Amino acid sequence: MNARILLAATTVILFSGTANAETYEVRMLNKGEAGAMVFEPAFISAQVGDTVVFLPTDKGHNAESIEGMLPAGAEVFVGEMNKEISVTLVQEGIYGVKCKPHYLMGMVALIQAGAPVNLEEAKAAKHKGKAKSRFEELLTEVK
Repeated sequence: MNARILLAATTVILFSGTANAETYEVRMLNKGEAGAMVFEPAFISAQVGDTVVFLPTDKGHNAESIEGMLPAGAEVFVGEMNKEISVTLVQEGIYGVKCKPHYLMGMVALIQAGAPVNLEEAKAAKHKGKAKSRFEELLTEVK
C-alpha cells in the first residue's frame, strides 16, 4: 500500500513541472515594430522546459540556432523555409536564433532559459552586418 502512495506522489511531482511549462510564440515578419526583417518578440526570458514556437507569419523566413550561441547539451535546430518550428528549451542558458536568408539584415532573436550560464560564449560569437548591432542590443536584456 505504501508503495502505491509513493508511486502516485512521485508521478504527481514529475508531471507538475511539465504542467507549468509555458509556450511562447515568435512571429517571423517582413516588417515589425523594430523595422524590416524581424522576429517579434526578439528577446524572450523563459525557463528550462518552456517551448518557443516560431510562426511563419510572412513568407521567406526560417528560424535556426546559431553556432556558438547555444548552451552545452542543447540540440542544434534548423527550421524549414515558411514552416513553423517548435523548440523546447532543455538546457539552461542563452540561445541565439537567426533567419538564414535575412541574418545580415539583422533578423535575429535571443532566448534566455533560466540563468545565462553561457553568456560569455554567446557574447564572443562573431556576427556580420546588422546582426552584430542587433545582438549587442539584445544581449543588454539578459538578466
